[in-house]
Amino acid sequence: MASFAWCSRRSRNIKISYIKGLLMRLMVRRAALLCLAVLPVMLSSLGQAQSLSRGEAQKLSSTSKTIESVFTGPTSSRSRQQNAKTVEGQREAVAPDQAPLQPPVPIDFGPQTVLGEQLFLGNFAQQTFNGFNPDYRIAIGDSITLQMWGAFEFAETMVVDAQGNLFIPQVGPVRVLGTANSSLNKVIQNSVKRVFQNNVNVYANLEESQPVRVFVTGFVRRPGLYNGLSSDSLLTYLDKAGGIDPERGSFLDIRLMRSGKLRQKVNLYDFLFEGRLERVQLHEGDTLLVRRRQNIIHFSGLVENPFQIEFIDSQVNLYKALNLANVLPDATHIRVTRNSGTVRNTEYYSIEKARQVTLLDGDDVEATADKKQGTISVRVEGEHDSPQEYVLPYGTPLGVILDQIVFNERSASDAIHLYRRSVKERQLAMLQQSLQSLESSVLTARSATNDEASLRTEEANLILRWVDRAKTIEPRGQVVLGDIERARGISLENGDVVRVPSFDALVMVSGEVIMPNTVVFDVNKSLQDYIDYAGGFPQNAKVSRVLILHQDGSFDRVERGTFASEFSAEMQPGDQVMILPKIDTKSMQIAKEWTQILFQIALAAGVVAGL
Repeated sequence: MASFAWCSRRSRNIKISYIKGLLMRLMVRRAALLCLAVLPVMLSSLGQAQSLSRGEAQKLSSTSKTIESVFTGPTSSRSRQQNAKTVEGQREAVAPDQAPLQPPVPIDFGPQTVLGEQLFLGNFAQQTFNGFNPDYRIAIGDSITLQMWGAFEFAETMVVDAQGNLFIPQVGPVRVLGTANSSLNKVIQNSVKRVFQNNVNVYANLEESQPVRVFVTGFVRRPGLYNGLSSDSLLTYLDKAGGIDPERGSFLDIRLMRSGKLRQKVNLYDFLFEGRLERVQLHEGDTLLVRRRQNIIHFSGLVENPFQIEFIDSQVNLYKALNLANVLPDATHIRVTRNSGTVRNTEYYSIEKARQVTLLDGDDVEATADKKQGTISVRVEGEHDSPQEYVLPYGTPLGVILDQIVFNERSASDAIHLYRRSVKERQLAMLQQSLQSLESSVLTARSATNDEASLRTEEANLILRWVDRAKTIEPRGQVVLGDIERARGISLENGDVVRVPSFDALVMVSGEVIMPNTVVFDVNKSLQDYIDYAGGFPQNAKVSRVLILHQDGSFDRVERGTFASEFSAEMQPGDQVMILPKIDTKSMQIAKEWTQILFQIALAAGVVAGL
């Protein structure tokens, strides 16, 4: 009985040992399969990083096959092909640097607010620099074209291998790593002459620099790892990263790090203002670090650079700062708003005192023109026999210059015109405002039915096209003087133009008539007669009213009575008759605004035909 119990325990122990061994073999086999899945990728990366020789790579490959045969057993050729495809797919998935390079996605930066931000609009990222300066040092991966002729001929583009050598047939390895570009041909020629002492000529040329990947980090828009060439500028990689973040990044403190050590420090204002940017040869794995921006002063007003400008020092002399902002010649004073501290203060200085003023981080600087009017220039044009340009004291009344004008027999001295820039600007602003209001009314008009909506759409398109044409109209800026004797006290402004019209015995008719025409004035002719001379109204014309613009700038508005068939008004020599069309639209508001704009254009610019 005891013997039977001992046998049972031994049998149970054997079974447990067998199960443990089986589980152990399954675990080892699964681990081996996992290793096989990543081993080719590891071999590829290891071969690139350490530049394994072909023999070493073959040994590692045979080792992997031995492990595969031990743990997986024999496999069919079809299975091996499927495994190879799977491993190749995994290799592509974990090696994104082998994928074709894609151009960076452009960024819409909007308006520029920081000086230097305009450097990074995508122009540097779209170009690569394949040229080489004489100081360029040959690196691993560079392409060199070598030509040999004479007793031995050879021509090929070769790549500098992982040992830094070029292997030349009949010559052997020639070390070129670190050789200056200017000395490349001489170094190769000396090595060739050790074998071919005579009758062999050598020409070597650097074709393409080594592809590298550079980290761009810090305060840039898109930190990351970017591909390029070792000869590319630092600006190329910064541009690929979207440029420096204008709200946080520094344009004065950009650092090139290599193996954790500072290789170069860059100030982009040196490049922006003086064109100085030291060329540096980049290596695989270099890091461009954009540091936090330093002291910012905002400039506005009469300056060529109305931006935020960065300074290294926390206290900056105003005169030095204005040199960067580039003050315009007509600026006379500087307004400084202090934003530091709990109280916001404003200071005002003349430019002559700029050397005595110190700016702080966060200050706002505005250049202004604080000038008093001394003299003004007034031009006299038209029909007269006096000089055309007059320089007068500021505030001179119109009567002074009228007394100096010499009229002749052709001058219409009772219809003097005055044109003023400020009036022209106000007329243009009011016209643009009216056109915008009309556009808004057209685009927001409601419709009760689908048919009405379709009609409104067609009507809106016509009105909007008319608005586009009306926006091109330029007002004349005429000041209607009316009674000349009363207008003599008007103060003249700089740039005013006084026009003396010639006596005109003609009447011009334009607008909604069959044939716009100019007719000789006849005291016995009525307004309707002049309209008839222009062919009268078109058959389907809908005339709302008639404007008569007199030669002195004043006007009369004439409307047809309810039962009257003709227009009547007193006419004068030199009048311009403008027939305004009647606005036919479903909306009373649109019709009202459109009619008002027609009046504005007719009076401010004297234009109706063509609209």
